[in-house]
Amino acid sequence: MNFCVLGAGAWGTAMALHLIRQGHSVTLVPRRMEMALNISSSRENVDYLPGYELPLNLQIGCEVKPVLMEADVAVLACPSKGLRILCESISAHLSSSNALKMVITLCKGLEEESYLRPSEVVEDALPGIPHAVLSGPSNAAEVASGKPTAVTLGANESDAFVSVVQSAMSSQFLRVYTSEDMTGVELGGCLKNIYAIAAGCVDGLQFGDNAKAALLTRALNEMIRLGVALGAEAKTFFGLSGFGDLVATCNGSWSRNRTLGQQLGEGKRLEELMAHRKTVVEGVTATHVFHSLCKQKGIEVPILNQVYAVLYDGLSPQKALEALMLRDLKSE
Repeated sequence: MNFCVLGAGAWGTAMALHLIRQGHSVTLVPRRMEMALNISSSRENVDYLPGYELPLNLQIGCEVKPVLMEADVAVLACPSKGLRILCESISAHLSSSNALKMVITLCKGLEEESYLRPSEVVEDALPGIPHAVLSGPSNAAEVASGKPTAVTLGANESDAFVSVVQSAMSSQFLRVYTSEDMTGVELGGCLKNIYAIAAGCVDGLQFGDNAKAALLTRALNEMIRLGVALGAEAKTFFGLSGFGDLVATCNGSWSRNRTLGQQLGEGKRLEELMAHRKTVVEGVTATHVFHSLCKQKGIEVPILNQVYAVLYDGLSPQKALEALMLRDLKSE
C-alpha cells in the first residue's frame, strides 16, 4: 500500500518508520522545505525524533501534490491548530489524487474557533473523502524503536477499506483495533492531555502515589461525563484512546503535558515554559477550548476547571489541588 505522511514531527516520523518496516511505500513530507532537505541528507529527524536512522527506501517529499498523486492513504500528522490549513492544501490537489482512498488524522485537539474535532474539520474541508482517526497510548520513540504498542482506529466500519487499513498498519509491534465511535476516540485523545498537566502538577508537588491514583480515577470519570455529553459512547473511554492514553500520558517521563505540569508544580511560570518551544503542548490550548465549551454547555468538570485556573488565572497548583480536595462530599 502507498502511504504519505504529511507532517514530520516525532509521531509522524515514527509512524512513517513503522509503515516502511511493514513493507509499504511511504513518503514523509515535512512542512518546511529546509527540514525536508536536512532529513533527506542526514537520514535523521534531528529536531523531533533524534537517534533513529531513516532507511533509504523511506522517501522524503518536499511538496504535497506529487505524493498525493500516488498515495492510497494520507496520514495527517500535524498539530490540531494546523489541520485545516493542511486539509486545504490537500483539497487543492484532489483532482489529480485518483488513488486516494482515505485520510487518517493523528492530531489530538479541537479547532479553537469552532470546537470541531479533527474528523469534523476533515469533513468540512475535504467533503466526500473517507476518513479515520488514530489514537491511543503511542509514545513516538517507543513506536520508532519497535516496542509493543496498541492503538485505536476510529472510523465508519461500513467502509470496507477500514479493515484493509487495519491489516496494513498492524504487525507484531503495533496492534490496531477499530471503533465506530470516532467522537469518543477523538475526545479521549484530546482530554487526556489536560489531565496529564494535572498529573504533572501532582508529581511536581511530590504529593505521592495516593494523590495521583485518586486524580486519574476522577479524571477518567470526568472524561466519561464530558464525552457522553458531547455525543460519545461511555465504553470508548475504558479503551485505548481513553483510559490507555490517560495512563500513559499522565505517567510517562516523555509526556510534554505531564512534564509541563510537573514544572508548574515545582514553581515555574507558564510563560517561561512556553517561550521558544519547538514542540506543541496540546493540553494548554485544549484546556482553554474545553473550558469554554463546557461553560457554554453547562457540563460539570471540576478538575478541568482547576487546570484552567492554573494555566490562565495564575492559581498555584497547590491551591488548585486543595480546592479539589475540599469540594462538597458525595458518594462515588
